[in-house]
Amino acid sequence: MLTKRIIACLDMDAGRVVKGVQFENLRDAGDPVECAISHARDGADEIVLLDISATRQGRNMMLDAVCRVARCLFIPFTVGGGIREISDAAAVFDAGADKIAINSAAVRDPELIGKIAGRFGSQAVVVAIDARRTNGGFDVFVAGGRVPTGRDAVQWAREAASRGAGEILFTSMDRDGTRSGFDCELVRLVSQAVPIPVIASGGAGSPGHFIDVFRHGCADAALAASIFHFEIQGISGLKRELHAANLPVRWPC
Repeated sequence: MLTKRIIACLDMDAGRVVKGVQFENLRDAGDPVECAISHARDGADEIVLLDISATRQGRNMMLDAVCRVARCLFIPFTVGGGIREISDAAAVFDAGADKIAINSAAVRDPELIGKIAGRFGSQAVVVAIDARRTNGGFDVFVAGGRVPTGRDAVQWAREAASRGAGEILFTSMDRDGTRSGFDCELVRLVSQAVPIPVIASGGAGSPGHFIDVFRHGCADAALAASIFHFEIQGISGLKRELHAANLPVRWPC
């Protein structure tokens, strides 16, 4: 079994790390550089920085923040938000990112996935999918979770993989920030539908939730924000729990 990755997510708005519940009621969680350093030291396998207001505000990613965070990291660093063209992706890579995450732009122009993968490699392209349960299905939302698309989340994940995505970052909007556990059913459906790694996001609240999503959701990695930012759960302690549950993690940490 491949090592399970623990990823710390930095949702950034106006240059600060923030976190809310179901994409609303944001509260400040600190400086992105300080948060990145803290999580990396505590054993995070990767850091994801998402500029959550870039698409809604019609602007590009804040590259100065990317540069500042990249300079202090020695673990993989993924950046998303406001990436609409291959030139935007190139600028983010030049600023120090190892991978880019695309969401709204990929839904609007699915060919963008292949264009970026063709130039930088599939391993550098993460397609982020924000989904909510609606009328018995799973609907994809864009623009920071504010606009429904009518697209089925599992089908979209399958298409993204076929177009060259190297990973899927799958967020359950219903569980986001609730600390009630990952949506293992939905994560499992996506994991079974695609031949690439799936990162589970939305709902982390305890080590047991990570164990569940790895065992029952078939996730390759799990991402969390608020429990790490607000010191509800440390990453090193989480990894000890996963190790004790016989799940393979990068060890020691």
